[in-house]
Formats: sequence, C-alpha cells, structure tokens
Amino acid sequence: MSEVFDGYERQYCELSANLSKKSTSASLLNGEQKKQKLSEVKVGLDEAESLIRKMDLEARSLQPSVKANLLAKLREYKSDLNNLKRDVKKASLADSQSARDELLESGMSDALMASADQRGRLLMSTERLNQSTDRIKESKRTILETEELGVSILQDLHQQRQTLLHTHDTLHGVDDYIGKSRKILTSMTRRMNRNKWILGGLISVLVVAIILIAYFKITH
Repeated sequence: MSEVFDGYERQYCELSANLSKKSTSASLLNGEQKKQKLSEVKVGLDEAESLIRKMDLEARSLQPSVKANLLAKLREYKSDLNNLKRDVKKASLADSQSARDELLESGMSDALMASADQRGRLLMSTERLNQSTDRIKESKRTILETEELGVSILQDLHQQRQTLLHTHDTLHGVDDYIGKSRKILTSMTRRMNRNKWILGGLISVLVVAIILIAYFKITH
C-alpha cells in the first residue's frame, strides 16, 4: 500500500466527517450565519475534491494488484463526496423556515442516515482492504525471507565448490609428486641392477684371475 495514498486518505476521512457536521449544522441556521457556514463547507468541498484527485493520481501510478483495491476505495469516496455536495446544495436552497422544516422532516434525515450508512460501509471496506494489504505484506516478507535463504544456500554451495576445486588441485599436485617419485625410484632401481651386474662381472674376473694365478704357481 502507498504511504502517500494513506496520508491523503486520512486527510479526506477527517475532512469528510468535519464537512458532514458543518453541513448538518448549516441546515439548522438562518441568514448570515448559514451563508458563512455554507461558504466554509464549500471551501472544504474543494479541498476534499483536490484530495480525491491526488489519491486518484497516486493509485493509478501503482502496480495493478494494488491499484485495483485503491480505485475501489476511490469510488466510495467519490460517492461520499457527491452526497456531501448534494447535502450542501439542499441546505443552500432552504432559505425560508418552512423550507428548512420540510427538508428536515422529509429528505434530510434520510440523506443523513444514508450518508452515515455509506460511511459505515466505507469503514468496513477500508478495514477489509487493510487486512488484505497486511496479508500481501506478510506474503512479500515471506518471499523476501525465502529469497535470502536461497541466496545463502547458493553462497554456501559456491564456497563448497571452491573447496572441492582446491582439494582437487591439491590431489592433482600430490599425484604429480608421486609420479615423479616413481620415476626416480625406477631410475634408481635400474642403476642398482646395473651396478650389481658390473660388480658381479668384476668379482667373476677376479675369481678367474685368482684361479689362473694359483694354477700357474702349482704347475711351475
């Protein structure tokens, strides 16, 4: 719900109630007092009409889901303003005492009752709309909380992915070291085997040489 619209709405409701009282009291007056009171009411009606226009502009600038509820309110307020204008017009036409009594006895009481009943309906409609607004706000808050939770989960998953990638890189490095170590060990094993063959060959030569020397000594 728009805070700007709510501000205009409160001003209108207060002004409407005040104008209704002034209109009722003006219908009971005569002469200059009545003219002055009706003049104040007409100024108030212009202000009320200005507030209606402001609310209409504000409502039409909002999202469609909110705008529909506010325009429904506006229709009630416009009807209420028309009733006030009609009451003022009747009070203005009641110049004589007899006309004033006739208005009071015939139409005025019915008009006031109808206006009061309509204001009651307006209050009920406003309360229902406020309840709907509260539910919309609650749903919006739940959506925001769900969105924040989703963002938090995505951040955790991103951190876990980074950790896994780092672990994978570490394991890949270890695997490289193991491969290099295996190559070194293989090379060392080959050298050891080659050295064994060389040593075996030297020993064999020495044994043959010793046998030959011993043979020559024995024979000579």
